[in-house]
Amino acid sequence: MKSYLSILLLTCACTMAAQETVVLDSTDVFFRHIELKQVVVTGPTGAVKMQDMSMPVGIVDHNRLRMTPATNIVDAVAKLPGVAQVSTGSGISKPVIRGLGYNRVVVVADGVRQEGQQWGDEHGVEIDGNAVSSVEVLKGPASLLYGSDALAGVLKLNTDPVVPLGKMRMNVNSEYHSNSGLVNYSFNYGGNKRGLSWNIRYGDKFAHAYKTPIDGYVPNTQFRERALSGMLGVNKAWGHTRLTGSYFHLTPSIAEGERDPLTGELEQPYNDAKTYHHGLPYQQVYHYKAVLDNSFYLADGRLNAVLAYQQNRRQEFEEPDEYGLYLRLHTVNYNIHYVTRRLGEWRITSGVSGMWQRSLNEGEEYLIPDYSLFDFGAFVTTTANVGSWALNGGLRFDNRHLDSRELMDDGALRFQAFKRDFSGFTASVGAVWHATEHLDLRANAARGFRAPNISELASNGVHEGSLRYEVGNRDLKPEFSLQFDLGAELTTSWLDAQLSLFSNRIDNYIFIHRTDAVIDDEFMTYRYDSGDAQLLGGELALDIHPWHFLHLGTSFALVNAVQLHQPEESKYLPFTPAPRWQSDVKWELLHDGRVLNNAYISLGVDYNFKQDHYYRADDTETATPAYCLLNAAIGTDIMVKGQRVACLSLMGTNLTNKAYQSHLSRLKYADVNPVTGRQGVLNMGRNIIVKLTIPLEF
Repeated sequence: MKSYLSILLLTCACTMAAQETVVLDSTDVFFRHIELKQVVVTGPTGAVKMQDMSMPVGIVDHNRLRMTPATNIVDAVAKLPGVAQVSTGSGISKPVIRGLGYNRVVVVADGVRQEGQQWGDEHGVEIDGNAVSSVEVLKGPASLLYGSDALAGVLKLNTDPVVPLGKMRMNVNSEYHSNSGLVNYSFNYGGNKRGLSWNIRYGDKFAHAYKTPIDGYVPNTQFRERALSGMLGVNKAWGHTRLTGSYFHLTPSIAEGERDPLTGELEQPYNDAKTYHHGLPYQQVYHYKAVLDNSFYLADGRLNAVLAYQQNRRQEFEEPDEYGLYLRLHTVNYNIHYVTRRLGEWRITSGVSGMWQRSLNEGEEYLIPDYSLFDFGAFVTTTANVGSWALNGGLRFDNRHLDSRELMDDGALRFQAFKRDFSGFTASVGAVWHATEHLDLRANAARGFRAPNISELASNGVHEGSLRYEVGNRDLKPEFSLQFDLGAELTTSWLDAQLSLFSNRIDNYIFIHRTDAVIDDEFMTYRYDSGDAQLLGGELALDIHPWHFLHLGTSFALVNAVQLHQPEESKYLPFTPAPRWQSDVKWELLHDGRVLNNAYISLGVDYNFKQDHYYRADDTETATPAYCLLNAAIGTDIMVKGQRVACLSLMGTNLTNKAYQSHLSRLKYADVNPVTGRQGVLNMGRNIIVKLTIPLEF
């Protein structure tokens, strides 16, 4: 740990010491090189410039999303330093920020937090990646803005901005992946006429089983995803009102990694590995959402009111057309806040936010009980720009009431009724010093809060997607964290450098681990417990562009997550990503705009260090060897009479067809190969991706 931090600090110190102060050339803007000082992100009092944010924020803009090979939106964002993903095959990914995931990361889409039973290992994010225009990743406790669950940070998925007044736009996107046969296409049409704005999008994505260098195709890793969304809004001088509706349907097959005891080959009992039709077992996941977003300009400020309804339906099928587990979750979100005009140098935001939930079991198998939940939070935040300083802070109070219902199963008590209340105060204070025109220094302290979820408190059943029997713990207390962040950013005409360091202490950290108890003969038993944890680490990112056509990028991310006062075998927290180094070279070829424009070629290396800091007790986790992946891409805009008519890119990942396992892959813990002795299933091998976008404006 000390050696990694020493390298991180020494590299940044040497790099910054060698810089000269020159004016940033704003014409060097292709691919990565955007002026971060002008980027607007979501801050404590609404939209603020990124240069004034005291907490570290990662940005994935539209161009970068378009040029990033990925099977889902979390897969694309996981390329950022400090961000990783817990994956189940190629179709399901969950975000991890600085070593923390699941209910510790809040995903925000269409202005509201996404609620889709995200406590589950194999429960992905029910978001259409085609509808995401850009992503903001807030690294650190954001309970001040989002209440319980934002202990690790926030993934804010931004949709396409409203089309400029008097314009109409249309986009057709298509994509193909050679490894899994993934086909992805979407259609989008939007406009803004006389203050009436609209947008409609349809997307379809399907893939067969993916292929590994050793095992070949991995049966039951195919999936299908369909999405439909629409927006209708009114934009006037008094503000705006927008109604957004969306439908998302995911059908992922569940890979279990069963092997032939004689040959060690992956068994394929139900279907051809290259079929696009689901195998057995599989899930049917539906997510419906309606959001009413209102913003009113008043004499002394702005009033925002957001009200949303979400319904998540999750069915697990062990037999054709016969579900066992069926969970239906209803959620109503509300967020009302008032932003004052500047009072001198200060701007203040105050408001309330929260949600109501109702979860029902409608199947014949059970994992969690029926429950209802009411969440309420009240907050006040403030920001100010004083001289060369940008200051911010705030205070929030949250209360969550959980009412779990009794459930009888074949005459036996399966779930006992209980009620719990969780409350907590959170706060944040930070500052940015614009030391020079090119150097910003940051510091922030934040207290986070997270109430235990229903799975952690009351699970009692087989979680088929996780291949284990889970037992909850009703005595769990809420998690509280205290995180300190230090950062520096240097921007010159030929270099962008960012350094972020953090220390995060979490009281009552909740985790799941394997036990010796035998409740079901076919599944290992896992139980939820808690302890105190300490996470230390940081990220370093450099983008060197000595000429306008050449970019040399490199980044390093590290997190060391330990549980305090524990023996060696249970010292490290489960599912902690390995230290990661990424480096790439991008060469811009053409900018003349005649036939080809913004043409580029890039070559990248993704090196994951060995992860030997893992939770060893009860064989919960195993170490993961280091591995290095080689990636490349080439792309261009195609022009006709000065107008862009298409965007074409060709990308390759894992070009050397490396056999590897990600430490955060859940398939790593599938059946042991009796021939090789290796446990689990490998990650995807070589993959070639073609993307084509056709934009129209009229």
